Amino acid sequence: MSASVEVRPDSESPKRHAILDAAAELFLAHGYGAASMDAIAKAAGVSKATLYAHFASKDALFATIISDGCHAKMEAIELLALHPAESAEALRGLLATVGRRMMGFLLRPDTLAIYRIVVSEAARFPELGEAFHRNGPKSFLRFFSDWIEEQMRAGLLREADPEVAAEQYASMLRGSKFMRATLGLPVDVDEAAIGRHVDAVVDTFLRAYGPPCPAA
Repeated sequence: MSASVEVRPDSESPKRHAILDAAAELFLAHGYGAASMDAIAKAAGVSKATLYAHFASKDALFATIISDGCHAKMEAIELLALHPAESAEALRGLLATVGRRMMGFLLRPDTLAIYRIVVSEAARFPELGEAFHRNGPKSFLRFFSDWIEEQMRAGLLREADPEVAAEQYASMLRGSKFMRATLGLPVDVDEAAIGRHVDAVVDTFLRAYGPPCPAA
């Protein structure tokens, strides 16, 4: 079953928000499989007809929770569209800013909680993994790789596969910090520590994809 998001015209209604809040609480407390649509409707204080008027299925509901939760992440990369890089220095600054915002998003407790649910239950519920991937990593990489391709065309990055470059930047950014946080291990989330981590990632990325120096 594919996890298409069915958001109806009254997408900002109080009932929709009540449904999403109730569903998120039940998913986090009991897991995806154990949270039934009946239980979600009851917890939200709405009828099943109202629930299905907003969301056609449980996977559509979960996909919307992910999509809404990723809003902060998308705000981070929308910065790239609002502030085009016009120099190598500006490019470095944008990569660093996006990296810091992304790390802030990835290390949020709610982000980690959703990720743990997906990892633990995706094998039994493939639609869960599809919903997460499409509304999370895939949406980010699509936007980010398009932006990287623009920088390659502008000569600020060397020509290469922009999708590979985007994936490598994202992978370096997550690094061991995201893994440790996912496992509940101590992670230094101090602003200075995150800044050092991001700066190292940007340095490595630009060494790999920065334009070649002109011949002397």
